[in-house]
Amino acid sequence: MAKRLEKELLEINSCLENCSAGLKKNNIYEWYGIILGPINSIYEGGIFHLNIDFPTDYPFKPPKIYFITKIYHPNISDNGSICLDILKNQWSPALTITKVLLSLSSIMNDPNPYDPLSPKAAYDYLYRKNVFNKIAREYVNKYAI
Repeated sequence: MAKRLEKELLEINSCLENCSAGLKKNNIYEWYGIILGPINSIYEGGIFHLNIDFPTDYPFKPPKIYFITKIYHPNISDNGSICLDILKNQWSPALTITKVLLSLSSIMNDPNPYDPLSPKAAYDYLYRKNVFNKIAREYVNKYAI
């Protein structure tokens, strides 16, 4: 398992533009991640920090990832938990942390309000888009700079 993670660590920082990751405390199973708010999204200009913990049976089980940076988003809870199918029931050993970070960046651009962890953000996104955009931008300016 550690060899796979070492390979992924090298891969991630050589092929992604708006995401990066690295080891915490020199432990191959504990990483941090950073996603730059996608260009032309409400999160643009923000720097979002992630905690990434790999189980010892990775890649057969998904990593546990949560946002450290507070974000107003339908698929991310107040405590940073993420609702993303590939981190739960759609995980496959063929997936890599690079693909997961790209998926996280993608849901920042295109949330799924029909499977929310933040019902208020989902409601605002669906029915009060101007309110959603205002609150999300306030979070970026307050927490992600």
